[in-house]
Amino acid sequence: MSDDELLRLRSEIDALDEEVLAKLSRRASLAHRIGEIKRGNIYRPEREAQVLRRLAKANPGPLPDKAVQRVFREIMSACLALEKPLDVAFLGPEGTFSETAARKHFGSGPCLQSVASIDDVFRAVEANSAEYGVVPVENSTEGAVGRTLDLLLLSPLMVCGEVKLRIHQNLLTRAPGLGAVRRVYSHPQSLAQCHEWLNRNLAEVPRIPVASNAEAARLAAEDPDAAALAGEAAAERYGLAIMAARVEDDPNNSTRFLVLATHDAGPSGRDKTSLVCSAPNRSGAMHALLEPFARHGVSMTKLESRPARSGMWEYVFYIDVEGHQTDEPLAGALQELKERAAFLKVLGSYPVAAI
Repeated sequence: MSDDELLRLRSEIDALDEEVLAKLSRRASLAHRIGEIKRGNIYRPEREAQVLRRLAKANPGPLPDKAVQRVFREIMSACLALEKPLDVAFLGPEGTFSETAARKHFGSGPCLQSVASIDDVFRAVEANSAEYGVVPVENSTEGAVGRTLDLLLLSPLMVCGEVKLRIHQNLLTRAPGLGAVRRVYSHPQSLAQCHEWLNRNLAEVPRIPVASNAEAARLAAEDPDAAALAGEAAAERYGLAIMAARVEDDPNNSTRFLVLATHDAGPSGRDKTSLVCSAPNRSGAMHALLEPFARHGVSMTKLESRPARSGMWEYVFYIDVEGHQTDEPLAGALQELKERAAFLKVLGSYPVAAI
């Protein structure tokens, strides 16, 4: 390629950048005007989901859909921050997968609040010190996060969104090599997710469970004989080298997070509804709970049981189904379920997680 051709292409890119900037400014002005009309928080989960899906469908390439959606997520996040940055609580400390999930869902515009426990995420939103909260609810390898399920049952908060995050565990350390590692810190679930890799590579090294992967990284940063299992964000946050990358036993390891608020989301066209219920203590009661979904043609995506606090050998059932609670046929199925269940609480309807 000649120098003249290179200069011409660069000049064309410069012109396009100015055109994009002008259109971004126009978009931000329109978003600001919407905020003035609505006189309040203009964040609507269903609207963002619709925008991201539409743009992915219209994407002509060569950028992949994920890249297009990331760019426009940041644009929407920055436009929202012009009004007032959202306050979002997440399970900390900084560098956790929960923080990564919050940034994936909301972009970099919000003010993120690191809190010490899942309970504290719920409290922050209930007390209005945060508008939204992000908590883990299930991992593809290790199953449900029991504390999150228990608090969903007790809290007045609703689910307004979900985030699915591919979880890549890395061995982070200041040690010069594997042979110098004397202890490994991580969250119990992360230790379980990397069990076979640890058996092959650090079989004799003690595994020490801690409250979070980020806490593990902090400890490893202070101890040259230690290592941590954590994500790339923790490595960057605590200045640790990645000695071994992607050491999780299951390459498809992923975690699902829920976005909590005092409201759920309106219909987006591709939604999910979460609920919790209990069955009367009689023969065939469980079949009676599930039958309305089958008869109304509603697809169930999750069924999880948890011991109820009301007594021994009694259970509550957490159910995820496709559709918004205001849509038929789901609305009809929920009405029948309400009449049959000993207890029913709809936790919220929300857009299915973007890719």
